[in-house]
Amino acid sequence: MAEVTARTVLWYMTFMGFIVNYMIRINLNITIVDMIVGHGAPAAANASLANSSALAALPEITERSFSLERWFLDWANIPYEKEGFQWTGKQQGALLGSFFWAHWTLQIPGGILATKYGTKLIFGWANGIGVFCCFLIPIVSYWSYTGLIALRVFQGWITGLAWPSMHVLTAKWIPPNERSKFVSAYLGSSVGVALFYPIFGYIIDWTSWEWVYYICGIVGTLWFIAWQYLVFDSPAEHPRIADSERRYIEKSLGASVQNSSPGPTPWKEIATSLPVWCNVVAQWGGIWGLFTLMTHAPTYFRLIHHWNIRATGFLSGLPHLMRMLFAYVFSMFADYLLRTDRLSRTNVRKLATFTCCGVKGLVVLALAYFGYNATAAIVLVTVATMFHGAVSSGPLASMVDLSPNYAGIVLGVSGMIGGLPGFISPLIVGQLTNDNQTMEAWKNVFLISSAMLTCSGIIYVLFSESTLQPWNSGCHQLPDPGLKELQNLGATKEDEEEKKPLNPETSIDEVDKETKTKSEGNA
Repeated sequence: MAEVTARTVLWYMTFMGFIVNYMIRINLNITIVDMIVGHGAPAAANASLANSSALAALPEITERSFSLERWFLDWANIPYEKEGFQWTGKQQGALLGSFFWAHWTLQIPGGILATKYGTKLIFGWANGIGVFCCFLIPIVSYWSYTGLIALRVFQGWITGLAWPSMHVLTAKWIPPNERSKFVSAYLGSSVGVALFYPIFGYIIDWTSWEWVYYICGIVGTLWFIAWQYLVFDSPAEHPRIADSERRYIEKSLGASVQNSSPGPTPWKEIATSLPVWCNVVAQWGGIWGLFTLMTHAPTYFRLIHHWNIRATGFLSGLPHLMRMLFAYVFSMFADYLLRTDRLSRTNVRKLATFTCCGVKGLVVLALAYFGYNATAAIVLVTVATMFHGAVSSGPLASMVDLSPNYAGIVLGVSGMIGGLPGFISPLIVGQLTNDNQTMEAWKNVFLISSAMLTCSGIIYVLFSESTLQPWNSGCHQLPDPGLKELQNLGATKEDEEEKKPLNPETSIDEVDKETKTKSEGNA
């Protein structure tokens, strides 16, 4: 039986880690539909938008099931809102966006800390503490709206360490021509949404919204234990990796990440780098579009198209399953283009980014004008979210291409700025739809998202590049054109090595021969 490589195990653990990361993010998006008075039903049905589908007509929850928090509050004779929370549209928008209020502040520290202490520690505990917060959300919800906001802010703040820290691990473990495929593991986030939206919908239907947070806590804890046992920060630290795989990885990565002390972080060069800013712009537009649809899809389907909680969960999760599948297929296509030299690395990243931003923006534009039709809304939301899967072969992979040594910090910079739409978008949606749950209001929401996506995609295609930057090696400036030319020559040779078939055993045989030759020469 074929041996499972350490990189394969790492892919699955990373994949599951991002499922957990997004499970934490999105659980409130759907539970809020059941938490408020009336289970999120609109005050008056809009006949022109009514949906007669049998799926939408499934019976609603008629009574609240048992929960530990309500049992305790009843036992202690502590008053609470038994029929649901009376939060306004603005309060709901603030609550949905609160996860991201401080999330951006730890993006750069996440990359720095992972570079110093390792991704295993930073990513693992960022998710682990976020998971623990899930156990507290139900009781805090009954205690205080302000307390719930504070808890969500803290949960978002601590999990802000996770994403940038992962690029440090990717740079140390993954050969350049495998990066697109490996970074598709980050899209475990989509599977988390696709998997747990429907599951949460059925959990709420069968029990109560509180049980969603119990399940999140249990699943996240199991992942945390496995992560601590199976993941290591580099091939050299892994006690169970095959020697052949370790040598293959080290040979494939070459000198780009072998410098253990690349020098002080080149903050000025990063801050003034046009390729870095192109990635920031692409992430800004992509995240604006993604989070607008991800955060508000349950509310949109529930209030505009009148789907019940089970249908809402399923329809909100389906687009993200398609996003993951598209990401995986597109990543294999991108790696094929690189391996066969069909397109340069820069053009592959541009193609992927135009797909995840520009093409998606056009689909969201169509959603703005045809979203009044329930079937069209489902199809367009699904297709738009699906196209965003190309991000794993676009900006996310490009950041490692620019600087393997500082990939975590570059992603941190991108996440700090590009993540701001995570809370700006819900605030704008809350303003536009407060006491105004109409298709016209949602049309404006989608038009704004379309503009963000399309403009960011065009900017990236016009100005970006995905070549190894001079400051990656610690040489913060290139004193003369000759050095730049020399570096490009080295990069060309490195690319030629990378484009050889990615067969670990074949590569290792070559490494063994080289080692033997060098030993004989020294003798």
